Amino acid sequence: MAAARVMVSANNTLTTSLISKIPLQKPNSFNLCFRNGPAAAHRSRLFTCTAIYNPQIQIKEQGQPETLDYRVFFVDDSGKKVSPWHDIPLHLGDGVFNFIAEIPKESSAKMEVATDELYTPIKQDTKKGKLRYYPYNIHWNYGLLPQTWEDPSFANAEVEGAFGDNDPVDVVEIGESRAKIRQVLKVKPLAALAMIDEGELDWKIVAISLDDPRASLVNDIDDVEKHFPGTLTAIRDWFRDYKIPDGKPANKFGLGNKPANKDYSLKIITETNESWAKLVKRSIPAGDLSLV
Repeated sequence: MAAARVMVSANNTLTTSLISKIPLQKPNSFNLCFRNGPAAAHRSRLFTCTAIYNPQIQIKEQGQPETLDYRVFFVDDSGKKVSPWHDIPLHLGDGVFNFIAEIPKESSAKMEVATDELYTPIKQDTKKGKLRYYPYNIHWNYGLLPQTWEDPSFANAEVEGAFGDNDPVDVVEIGESRAKIRQVLKVKPLAALAMIDEGELDWKIVAISLDDPRASLVNDIDDVEKHFPGTLTAIRDWFRDYKIPDGKPANKFGLGNKPANKDYSLKIITETNESWAKLVKRSIPAGDLSLV
């Protein structure tokens, strides 16, 4: 297993799509970290990178949207597939994190990173061979924090002893713009909801894109209530109730059924990043998960 991890610093436009050529993001300073091996050694608590070079990140789509074959792959400038879960860094410094959009706001197709497929492309989830849709649109951009993992062998004593759901940590991004599937945004966490789905702990980190016009106004949970009144309650209620139309019980929430503040959100992100690090170092069995 190679020990080195490589930082990518792209100060210009990151291109997407061998097909669409739509900009992935135009940040002033954006870092992508690619692994030379699945179990890179690290000294710091959050994964950082060392070598620097300048790539162009592309998106390669296979199949047609809303079909069983549809996949969205991330590709580096050499044409090599990379994993949006494992190879895009979590931490950008100063409390800013990378967020990968899977489901754009006001849509219902249940898109997700395929954690059990090579290079973990984004695909539409299925059940009994059929594509899955939410019963109604989700009203916020939804996706994941890369390089995080909710360990199914860890019982969280603070949340009714619930075990992790074996997935990356979910993000609900509350900004006004509609993200694109596969878009990478810089976000800052504001709050956290401890959803318990059929006994599994499924964290929802509430965050806002730094590109949002109100981003500078919201820095913690109280600011969300002030500038986005009712949003935290709406998010909790949406995730509590979305399975009811399918005949399933409502989801529950830990932590007194209330959202936690920014500091608690950062704690969750750090813990799940550490769990991911153990996973890719194979300190914890991966099961069916792809570490490539």
